[in-house]
Amino acid sequence: MTTIHNLNELDGRPHANVFPDAEPKTIRLTLDAGGEVAPHSHPDREIVFYLIEGTVELELVDETHELSAGDVARFDGDREIAPRAVEDATALIVLASRSDE
Repeated sequence: MTTIHNLNELDGRPHANVFPDAEPKTIRLTLDAGGEVAPHSHPDREIVFYLIEGTVELELVDETHELSAGDVARFDGDREIAPRAVEDATALIVLASRSDE
């Protein structure tokens, strides 16, 4: 079975679940300039954060990374994350179950 969605047509702001009830969990995050998500973590997950458009300051525990459109970050979901949009931004976030390999 193939499922296709247009990210721009998904309901939900700032978070829209791209494929509800499916693994890996895939989220579209949309933030207006100055918008932010409170610090949080995703235990037992590996995270891929792909910035589609805009600029985001991605705070990971005690590090801050400025991401521009096209940048991809990968990190352990046990780390606390707090994204903040420097300008209007859209990201695709994949939260994959951590493998024990």
